[in-house]
Amino acid sequence: MIDQTVPGLQHRTVLLEEAVDSLQIDGDRANGVYVDGTFGRGGHSRRILERLGPSGRLIAFDKDPQAIAAAQAVSDKRFEIVHDSFATMGQALTSRGVMQVDGILLDLGISSPQVDEAARGFSFRLDGPLDMRMDTTRGMSAAEWLATESEQTIGKVIKDYGEERFAFQIAKAIVARRAIQPISGTRQLAEIVAHAVKTREKGKDPATRTFQAIRIYINQELEELEVGLNAAFDKLAPRGRMAVISFHSLEDRIVKRFLASKAKVPQPDRRLPIRAADLPQPELKLLAKMKPSDAEVAANPRARSAIMRVAERIPAGGAA
Repeated sequence: MIDQTVPGLQHRTVLLEEAVDSLQIDGDRANGVYVDGTFGRGGHSRRILERLGPSGRLIAFDKDPQAIAAAQAVSDKRFEIVHDSFATMGQALTSRGVMQVDGILLDLGISSPQVDEAARGFSFRLDGPLDMRMDTTRGMSAAEWLATESEQTIGKVIKDYGEERFAFQIAKAIVARRAIQPISGTRQLAEIVAHAVKTREKGKDPATRTFQAIRIYINQELEELEVGLNAAFDKLAPRGRMAVISFHSLEDRIVKRFLASKAKVPQPDRRLPIRAADLPQPELKLLAKMKPSDAEVAANPRARSAIMRVAERIPAGGAA
């Protein structure tokens, strides 16, 4: 599905059919409650609504004011949009009288309009203000952070969140440049990085890892992911499905470890006299790990790094 909510800016929803199929919205489940934790431009949400029954319900979350504007154009009494991070879903759902949900989808990628609109500051290819906030109504911009943070912390952020081996050289170059002039534009930062990076990966701009790292840090993406996964699990009904689409190794590592921690539990020493019924039981059943098809990647190169993991909640004391 191609969503075009801003003239000239298109967004292709990654793993659209596969993600919605994985939630198993059919039969009695079609009248259940579902969560789209990252509305974006609404590709997944619209497909979920097509599958929902008349008494089904979809609650979506997003921090981006432009995504909220796109969501407000969805005219469907079964749909509600929440202007906040999916990390807040526990409290948000409870306040709406929702104690359990039948399916939760988290698409962790940033949308194409966010990258392709220079004013958002996510792109090192387009010159614009160095912002990078998902929610432009709150928090500190990337430019403000780079103007005040220490060289050591900047280097650590770029190393940890960008997995950039020249992180501390880049941080040193940033601090040296800001002493001469403010770093306020995306191309300005990209040029500083390009001069600091000694070697380049084939086919990849030297600024890629630095921009990723700063974006993740400014938006607290990994911290929100950990909180959001726990909130999602807590709200998931027995036999409810959770599907998470990640786009880089840091995200996927967190998702993989979280799901594994619920699917595998430590077993006591076999020599201890414990009945089988009293042994610790797994809480999730891992169902799938999926990547976009070659055809999808050819049509949408930004999908190439996507990985979707799907799990189902096991009823307490029940069989998987």
